[in-house]
Formats: sequence, C-alpha cells, structure tokens
Amino acid sequence: MQFASVRVITEDIRRLVAFWEQATGVEARWLAEQFAELVTPSCTLAIGSAETMALFSPGAAVARSNRTVILEFLVDDVDREHDRLTGLAAAPEIVQKPTTMPWGNRSLLFRDPDGNLVNFFTPVNDEARARFGKAPGNGVE
Repeated sequence: MQFASVRVITEDIRRLVAFWEQATGVEARWLAEQFAELVTPSCTLAIGSAETMALFSPGAAVARSNRTVILEFLVDDVDREHDRLTGLAAAPEIVQKPTTMPWGNRSLLFRDPDGNLVNFFTPVNDEARARFGKAPGNGVE
C-alpha cells in the first residue's frame, strides 16, 4: 500500500487552488475543471470541487466542515514562512504564531480560505531533525 494524497473538497476550487499555490509555491496540475493537484516530493494535496462528490457518494464530504484534520508541511524556516504568509494579499487566519513544541518542532498554525487547519513546521532540535533526515545544527533554535 502507498499513501497517495490528501484531498480537500471545496465549493470554490479556483480560490482554494490559488491560495495553496501561493502558500506552497507549487503550481497546481489541473486534471479536470473540478479537480487539481499540488504535487510535492513527499505528498500530493488534491483539491476537488464539491460537485465531484456526486461521482462518489453525495454528502459524504462536506466543504468547510473539517475540524479534526491538520494538513502539515515541513518548511525550512517557519518564522520566514509566517512573515511571507501574513504579507499575502489574501493572508490566512493565523491560529497560532510560530511556537516551539515539546517534541522539537517550531510550528505555525493557520486556516486556509475554507477553514482547514494547516501546520507549517520546522524541526529545531537534534531529535526532531533526525526524524526528518535533517542534519544537526540546521534550523531555528
């Protein structure tokens, strides 16, 4: 088995894809008018319009109703990303400014335009760096 992607369902696919392109710096690959993917080396973020749910099971996924899943992205410098994101014309709602967690990650929590919770994080101690294959001494202390 191979974990392939995380898919977010939205009522405004163009707006959400544009946000994610700005947030990640990754250009979306549009596979259909109602479906796009942002492919990174480690994971794919798929974005589908609410109308795609009719192809599966209507009502099985409801846009803008997630309150349990956090989309997480490993970044080189979470403080720099915070400054960049808050400078965007459509800046996201910041839930928590960069904070160092007990498990060694410095994390920034924010919401995308549909309210999905996002964590940009940077490992900042040797144990956390080792978990992500980062050399000791890199990152924010």
